[in-house]
Amino acid sequence: MTDTASLNIKDTTDQDFMADVVEASENQPVIVDFWAPWCGPCRTLGPIIEKAVDARGGQVKLVKINIDENPAYAGQLGVRSIPAVYAFDKGRPVDAFMGALPEGQINAFIDKLLSGTDAGKMLAEALEQAEAASQAGDIGTAAQIYAAILQQEPENVTALAGLARCYLANGDKERAEATLEMVPEDKRNDSAVKGVRTAIDMMGDDAAAPDEFEEALSAVLADPDNHDQRFDLAEKYAAAGRFGDAIDHLLIILSAGLDWKEGKAKEKLLQMFEAAGATDPATVSGRRRLASLMFA
Repeated sequence: MTDTASLNIKDTTDQDFMADVVEASENQPVIVDFWAPWCGPCRTLGPIIEKAVDARGGQVKLVKINIDENPAYAGQLGVRSIPAVYAFDKGRPVDAFMGALPEGQINAFIDKLLSGTDAGKMLAEALEQAEAASQAGDIGTAAQIYAAILQQEPENVTALAGLARCYLANGDKERAEATLEMVPEDKRNDSAVKGVRTAIDMMGDDAAAPDEFEEALSAVLADPDNHDQRFDLAEKYAAAGRFGDAIDHLLIILSAGLDWKEGKAKEKLLQMFEAAGATDPATVSGRRRLASLMFA
Protein backbone atom coordinates (compact mmCIF):
# COMPACT_ATOMS: atom_id res chain seq x y z
CA MET A 1 0.00 0.00 0.00
CA THR A 2 2.96 2.30 0.50
CA ASP A 3 4.50 4.50 -2.16
CA THR A 4 8.08 3.30 -1.76
CA ALA A 5 9.34 6.34 -3.69
CA SER A 6 8.39 8.57 -0.74
CA LEU A 7 10.99 9.23 1.93
CA ASN A 8 8.24 10.24 4.34
CA ILE A 9 6.35 6.91 4.29
CA LYS A 10 7.46 3.40 5.14
CA ASP A 11 6.13 -0.02 6.16
CA THR A 12 7.34 -1.51 9.42
CA THR A 13 7.03 -4.61 11.59
CA ASP A 14 6.64 -5.35 15.27
CA GLN A 15 10.38 -6.01 15.39
CA ASP A 16 11.21 -2.52 14.05
CA PHE A 17 8.38 -0.62 15.72
CA MET A 18 10.56 0.80 18.49
CA ALA A 19 13.13 2.18 16.02
CA ASP A 20 10.73 3.34 13.29
CA VAL A 21 8.09 4.86 15.57
CA VAL A 22 9.04 5.40 19.21
CA GLU A 23 12.68 6.40 18.72
CA ALA A 24 12.05 8.22 15.43
CA SER A 25 9.37 10.35 17.06
CA GLU A 26 12.02 11.91 19.29
CA ASN A 27 13.16 13.87 16.23
CA GLN A 28 9.82 14.52 14.49
CA PRO A 29 6.20 13.40 14.83
CA VAL A 30 5.38 9.95 13.46
CA ILE A 31 1.90 8.84 12.39
CA VAL A 32 1.18 5.11 12.53
CA ASP A 33 -1.47 3.61 10.26
CA PHE A 34 -2.64 0.16 11.43
CA TRP A 35 -4.22 -1.63 8.48
CA ALA A 36 -4.88 -5.02 6.87
CA PRO A 37 -5.21 -6.14 3.22
CA TRP A 38 -8.83 -7.26 3.67
CA CYS A 39 -9.96 -3.89 5.12
CA GLY A 40 -11.90 -1.79 2.60
CA PRO A 41 -11.82 1.47 4.61
CA CYS A 42 -8.05 1.00 4.96
CA ARG A 43 -7.71 1.09 1.19
CA THR A 44 -9.74 4.32 1.15
CA LEU A 45 -7.75 5.98 3.92
CA GLY A 46 -4.28 4.91 2.79
CA PRO A 47 -3.81 7.16 -0.28
CA ILE A 48 -5.42 10.15 1.47
CA ILE A 49 -3.20 10.07 4.54
CA GLU A 50 -0.10 9.35 2.41
CA LYS A 51 -0.85 12.43 0.28
CA ALA A 52 -1.39 14.58 3.38
CA VAL A 53 1.89 13.45 4.96
CA ASP A 54 3.87 13.97 1.75
CA ALA A 55 2.42 17.47 1.43
CA ARG A 56 4.12 18.41 4.74
CA GLY A 57 7.53 18.07 3.07
CA GLY A 58 9.16 15.89 5.74
CA GLN A 59 7.71 17.59 8.83
CA VAL A 60 6.01 14.36 9.78
CA LYS A 61 6.57 10.68 8.92
CA LEU A 62 4.00 7.99 8.21
CA VAL A 63 4.65 4.39 9.27
CA LYS A 64 2.24 1.68 8.13
CA ILE A 65 1.85 -1.64 9.89
CA ASN A 66 -0.14 -4.67 8.69
CA ILE A 67 -1.80 -6.01 11.84
CA ASP A 68 -2.40 -9.45 10.31
CA GLU A 69 1.35 -9.97 10.18
CA ASN A 70 2.29 -7.71 13.11
CA PRO A 71 -0.36 -7.76 15.86
CA ALA A 72 1.78 -7.03 18.94
CA TYR A 73 1.83 -3.22 19.14
CA ALA A 74 -1.73 -2.92 17.82
CA GLY A 75 -2.75 -5.10 20.77
CA GLN A 76 -0.72 -3.03 23.25
CA LEU A 77 -2.40 0.15 22.02
CA GLY A 78 -5.85 -1.41 22.31
CA VAL A 79 -6.66 -1.32 18.60
CA ARG A 80 -10.03 -3.08 18.23
CA SER A 81 -10.96 -2.00 14.71
CA ILE A 82 -9.14 -0.70 11.67
CA PRO A 83 -8.12 1.55 10.14
CA ALA A 84 -6.65 2.93 13.35
CA VAL A 85 -4.24 5.88 13.23
CA TYR A 86 -1.98 6.94 16.10
CA ALA A 87 0.29 9.98 16.31
CA PHE A 88 3.54 9.69 18.27
CA ASP A 89 5.68 12.59 19.49
CA LYS A 90 8.68 12.47 21.82
CA GLY A 91 8.35 8.70 22.17
CA ARG A 92 4.70 8.48 23.17
CA PRO A 93 1.25 8.41 21.56
CA VAL A 94 -0.37 11.86 21.70
CA ASP A 95 -3.47 11.55 19.50
CA ALA A 96 -5.47 9.00 17.50
CA PHE A 97 -8.52 8.39 15.36
CA MET A 98 -10.40 5.37 14.03
CA GLY A 99 -12.01 4.88 10.64
CA ALA A 100 -11.54 6.41 7.19
CA LEU A 101 -11.86 10.15 7.79
CA PRO A 102 -12.21 12.61 4.86
CA GLU A 103 -9.19 14.54 3.64
CA GLY A 104 -10.09 17.77 5.45
CA GLN A 105 -10.24 16.06 8.84
CA ILE A 106 -6.98 14.23 8.20
CA ASN A 107 -5.25 17.51 7.37
CA ALA A 108 -6.69 19.04 10.54
CA PHE A 109 -5.37 16.05 12.54
CA ILE A 110 -1.88 16.55 11.14
CA ASP A 111 -1.98 20.33 11.58
CA LYS A 112 -2.98 19.88 15.23
CA LEU A 113 -0.12 17.42 15.72
CA LEU A 114 2.45 19.74 14.17
CA SER A 115 1.22 22.82 16.03
CA GLY A 116 2.01 21.13 19.33
CA THR A 117 5.64 20.41 18.49
CA ASP A 118 8.57 22.69 19.26
CA ALA A 119 9.10 23.20 15.52
CA GLY A 120 5.43 24.04 15.06
CA LYS A 121 5.54 26.64 17.83
CA MET A 122 8.69 28.20 16.38
CA LEU A 123 7.04 28.38 12.96
CA ALA A 124 3.94 30.05 14.40
CA GLU A 125 6.12 32.59 16.22
CA ALA A 126 8.11 33.33 13.05
CA LEU A 127 4.92 33.92 11.08
CA GLU A 128 3.66 36.29 13.78
CA GLN A 129 6.95 38.21 13.69
CA ALA A 130 6.80 38.51 9.92
CA GLU A 131 3.21 39.76 10.04
CA ALA A 132 4.08 42.29 12.74
CA ALA A 133 7.04 43.57 10.73
CA SER A 134 4.89 43.88 7.62
CA GLN A 135 2.17 45.82 9.44
CA ALA A 136 4.83 48.12 10.90
CA GLY A 137 6.03 48.90 7.39
CA ASP A 138 9.31 46.99 7.78
CA ILE A 139 8.85 45.09 4.54
CA GLY A 140 12.50 44.05 4.29
CA THR A 141 12.47 42.27 7.66
CA ALA A 142 9.12 40.63 6.90
CA ALA A 143 10.42 39.35 3.55
CA GLN A 144 13.55 37.92 5.19
CA ILE A 145 11.50 36.03 7.78
CA TYR A 146 9.09 34.66 5.18
CA ALA A 147 12.02 33.56 3.00
CA ALA A 148 13.64 31.78 5.97
CA ILE A 149 10.38 29.96 6.70
CA LEU A 150 10.12 28.85 3.08
CA GLN A 151 13.62 27.41 3.18
CA GLN A 152 12.36 25.03 5.86
CA GLU A 153 8.84 24.58 4.52
CA PRO A 154 8.67 25.46 0.79
CA GLU A 155 4.89 24.99 0.53
CA ASN A 156 3.86 27.03 3.58
CA VAL A 157 0.91 28.94 2.18
CA THR A 158 0.95 31.72 4.76
CA ALA A 159 4.63 32.43 4.11
CA LEU A 160 4.18 32.30 0.33
CA ALA A 161 1.27 34.74 0.47
CA GLY A 162 3.18 36.96 2.90
CA LEU A 163 6.28 37.05 0.72
CA ALA A 164 4.18 37.80 -2.36
CA ARG A 165 2.56 40.69 -0.49
CA CYS A 166 6.03 42.01 0.43
CA TYR A 167 7.02 42.03 -3.24
CA LEU A 168 3.77 43.81 -4.04
CA ALA A 169 4.45 46.44 -1.38
CA ASN A 170 7.70 47.19 -3.20
CA GLY A 171 5.88 47.46 -6.53
CA ASP A 172 7.25 44.17 -7.90
CA LYS A 173 4.14 42.54 -9.35
CA GLU A 174 6.15 40.08 -11.42
CA ARG A 175 7.89 38.51 -8.43
CA ALA A 176 4.65 38.56 -6.45
CA GLU A 177 2.94 36.58 -9.20
CA ALA A 178 5.89 34.18 -9.46
CA THR A 179 5.70 33.56 -5.71
CA LEU A 180 1.98 32.76 -5.91
CA GLU A 181 2.75 30.23 -8.65
CA MET A 182 4.63 28.26 -5.98
CA VAL A 183 1.42 27.70 -3.99
CA PRO A 184 0.23 24.08 -4.33
CA GLU A 185 -2.75 23.71 -6.65
CA ASP A 186 -5.04 22.41 -3.90
CA LYS A 187 -4.30 25.43 -1.66
CA ARG A 188 -4.84 28.28 -4.10
CA ASN A 189 -8.25 29.06 -2.62
CA ASP A 190 -6.64 29.91 0.72
CA SER A 191 -7.93 33.30 1.86
CA ALA A 192 -4.43 34.80 2.16
CA VAL A 193 -3.56 33.70 -1.36
CA LYS A 194 -6.83 34.99 -2.78
CA GLY A 195 -6.25 38.33 -1.06
CA VAL A 196 -2.87 38.81 -2.73
CA ARG A 197 -4.33 37.74 -6.07
CA THR A 198 -7.08 40.36 -5.70
CA ALA A 199 -4.46 42.99 -4.89
CA ILE A 200 -2.45 42.06 -7.99
CA ASP A 201 -5.55 42.22 -10.17
CA MET A 202 -6.41 45.66 -8.81
CA MET A 203 -2.92 47.03 -9.26
CA GLY A 204 -2.94 47.67 -12.97
CA ASP A 205 0.15 48.17 -15.10
CA ASP A 206 -0.90 51.74 -15.86
CA ALA A 207 -1.07 53.26 -12.38
CA ALA A 208 -1.83 56.96 -12.28
CA ALA A 209 1.08 59.40 -12.33
CA PRO A 210 1.48 61.80 -9.35
CA ASP A 211 -0.02 64.72 -11.25
CA GLU A 212 -3.08 62.60 -12.12
CA PHE A 213 -3.59 61.89 -8.41
CA GLU A 214 -3.36 65.60 -7.64
CA GLU A 215 -5.85 66.43 -10.36
CA ALA A 216 -8.32 63.73 -9.26
CA LEU A 217 -8.00 64.69 -5.58
CA SER A 218 -8.47 68.39 -6.39
CA ALA A 219 -11.65 67.56 -8.30
CA VAL A 220 -13.01 65.61 -5.31
CA LEU A 221 -12.13 68.39 -2.87
CA ALA A 222 -13.82 70.94 -5.12
CA ASP A 223 -17.00 68.88 -5.39
CA PRO A 224 -17.10 66.44 -2.41
CA ASP A 225 -20.63 65.26 -3.17
CA ASN A 226 -19.65 64.03 -6.64
CA HIS A 227 -19.29 60.37 -5.75
CA ASP A 228 -18.52 59.27 -9.28
CA GLN A 229 -15.33 61.32 -9.10
CA ARG A 230 -14.59 59.98 -5.62
CA PHE A 231 -15.10 56.39 -6.79
CA ASP A 232 -12.67 56.98 -9.68
CA LEU A 233 -10.13 58.36 -7.21
CA ALA A 234 -10.53 55.25 -5.01
CA GLU A 235 -9.82 53.05 -8.01
CA LYS A 236 -6.69 55.09 -8.79
CA TYR A 237 -5.48 54.59 -5.23
CA ALA A 238 -6.16 50.85 -5.51
CA ALA A 239 -4.22 50.61 -8.76
CA ALA A 240 -1.26 52.17 -6.94
CA GLY A 241 -1.58 49.73 -4.04
CA ARG A 242 -2.79 52.46 -1.68
CA PHE A 243 -5.71 50.41 -0.35
CA GLY A 244 -6.06 52.40 2.87
CA ASP A 245 -6.72 55.62 0.93
CA ALA A 246 -9.14 53.77 -1.36
CA ILE A 247 -11.02 52.39 1.64
CA ASP A 248 -11.35 55.86 3.18
CA HIS A 249 -12.95 57.34 0.06
CA LEU A 250 -15.31 54.40 -0.46
CA LEU A 251 -16.51 54.73 3.12
CA ILE A 252 -17.25 58.41 2.51
CA ILE A 253 -19.46 57.36 -0.42
CA LEU A 254 -21.19 54.73 1.71
CA SER A 255 -21.78 57.21 4.53
CA ALA A 256 -24.00 59.11 2.09
CA GLY A 257 -25.84 55.97 0.99
CA LEU A 258 -25.07 52.27 1.48
CA ASP A 259 -26.87 51.37 -1.74
CA TRP A 260 -24.98 53.87 -3.95
CA LYS A 261 -25.11 52.68 -7.57
CA GLU A 262 -26.92 49.49 -6.47
CA GLY A 263 -24.17 48.49 -4.07
CA LYS A 264 -21.24 49.26 -6.37
CA ALA A 265 -19.21 51.06 -3.71
CA LYS A 266 -19.88 48.42 -1.06
CA GLU A 267 -18.83 45.62 -3.40
CA LYS A 268 -15.63 47.49 -4.26
CA LEU A 269 -14.96 48.11 -0.57
CA LEU A 270 -15.16 44.39 0.23
CA GLN A 271 -12.68 43.74 -2.58
CA MET A 272 -10.37 46.35 -1.03
CA PHE A 273 -10.55 44.57 2.32
CA GLU A 274 -9.52 41.32 0.65
CA ALA A 275 -6.74 43.01 -1.32
CA ALA A 276 -5.31 44.81 1.73
CA GLY A 277 -5.43 41.64 3.83
CA ALA A 278 -7.59 40.68 6.80
CA THR A 279 -5.07 41.88 9.40
CA ASP A 280 -4.13 45.16 7.72
CA PRO A 281 -5.02 48.10 9.99
CA ALA A 282 -6.94 49.73 7.12
CA THR A 283 -9.10 46.59 6.78
CA VAL A 284 -9.68 46.23 10.53
CA SER A 285 -10.64 49.88 10.88
CA GLY A 286 -12.64 49.86 7.65
CA ARG A 287 -14.74 46.86 8.67
CA ARG A 288 -15.50 48.53 11.99
CA ARG A 289 -16.54 51.75 10.25
CA LEU A 290 -18.68 49.83 7.74
CA ALA A 291 -20.44 48.00 10.58
CA SER A 292 -21.17 51.35 12.24
CA LEU A 293 -22.79 52.59 9.03
CA MET A 294 -24.83 49.41 8.54
CA PHE A 295 -26.13 49.19 12.10
CA ALA A 296 -26.37 52.85 13.02
